[in-house]
Amino acid sequence: MKAWGENQGIDGSMVTFVGDPAGEFTKALDLEMTHPGPPSVGIIGRSKRFAMHIVDGEVKHLAVSEADDDPAGDAFPEESCAPAMLEAITKVTV
Repeated sequence: MKAWGENQGIDGSMVTFVGDPAGEFTKALDLEMTHPGPPSVGIIGRSKRFAMHIVDGEVKHLAVSEADDDPAGDAFPEESCAPAMLEAITKVTV
């Protein structure tokens, strides 16, 4: 996560990347991808593609990029990408 954050230039910004190596947080949020595709190629316990806006420990917005034909959200990740999150954050804080 640190290398990804450095690559994305988030040092000193309001963005925090958080890892979940054992998947405990992902499971607690019910965001573990249960589609049979990833395990069939050896990917066990993958999380769905999601982004959260959290203020003082309270989830203000949760965006999950998934569809019936795209459970990983790889084809259309826009819902959890920066522009959509910024729009959602603006609506929550106004």
